[in-house]
Amino acid sequence: MKNDLKFSEKIKLSCRNLWKVYGEDPDHYFLNNLHVKKDPAILSKKLSNQGHIVANADVSFNVHVGEIFVIMGLSGSGKSTIVRCLSRLIEPNAGEILLDGENLLEKSEKELIEIRRHKMGMVFQNFGLLPHLTVIENIAFPLKLQGLKEKERLNKAGRVIELVGLNGRENNFIMELSGGQQQRVGIARSLAVEPDVWFLDEPFSALDPLIRKQMQDEFLRIQSVQKKSVVFITHDFQEALRIADRMAIMRDGQIVQIGKPVDLILNPKDNYIKDFTKDVPWESVLQASDIIDKSKKISQTAEEVPFDMPVAKMLPLLSKKTIGVVVVDDDGKRLGMANAQSFVTALATAEN
Repeated sequence: MKNDLKFSEKIKLSCRNLWKVYGEDPDHYFLNNLHVKKDPAILSKKLSNQGHIVANADVSFNVHVGEIFVIMGLSGSGKSTIVRCLSRLIEPNAGEILLDGENLLEKSEKELIEIRRHKMGMVFQNFGLLPHLTVIENIAFPLKLQGLKEKERLNKAGRVIELVGLNGRENNFIMELSGGQQQRVGIARSLAVEPDVWFLDEPFSALDPLIRKQMQDEFLRIQSVQKKSVVFITHDFQEALRIADRMAIMRDGQIVQIGKPVDLILNPKDNYIKDFTKDVPWESVLQASDIIDKSKKISQTAEEVPFDMPVAKMLPLLSKKTIGVVVVDDDGKRLGMANAQSFVTALATAEN
């Protein structure tokens, strides 16, 4: 799992009480939003009993500036529907989607097209590349839709090609590339518009395991440079652990729990969340800050370790240092003591 990123506390994107229901005229159920907000569970059950398919039920979350927010769940849980509602590729029945404080559901089709072209980057499982265009032409295509002149859009596309490591492939056609290279083109194309928010819907799930891990690494490298506000959809918990700043787990169209990966692992809300986390190797997930023993007085002589150090790397230290180690933040501030006993306590908490 990646180390914590210091994303901004400022909210970039907000999804509030979002509903998406399929069936015969479900919209009339949402004419009065008061009863929706008062008891969404009753409404969801009523809709299902009447033959509707409730894809999303009263979904709410925030995405901060620079944050990777992962939404995960099993097939049919509603996670892909959410990301399509956020971009209004699918129209929700009720709720609000706020981008920089403006409700996207109130935007006209013309306004929405401009927002998609200039503020949103989207990457999907099926890459959607144009086979008759070269790599650089594919990447520059959304810039053409923006109306940029050829020289400017090719210059911008060239900079993104370097970012995703496709130098030398600019004039290749798509069929001449491997699956991983094609996905890089899809990522580069979505970044070419310099989006404010970046939506990725299971972008690596069609790739072989080794290539998938390489693409996850590449994604994290790009994010460390670009610092986009990201909504990333996956059904793979291990993938979510590697990339998420925070994550939401969905079931039957609803969000069951939201939090940092370690929070979900140590404090699962119910057995559904526990099932996702039961095979996770705790020592590779926990960080030094997660095993601080607040009851212990901070030693002035103990060795210091950074707050985001994986516990797996700390174990040799903890086995030798009886009193433990001092956990410090990026500014050198002493946060507390961590020792072998506090590690065992954290594991016991997770098991209960």
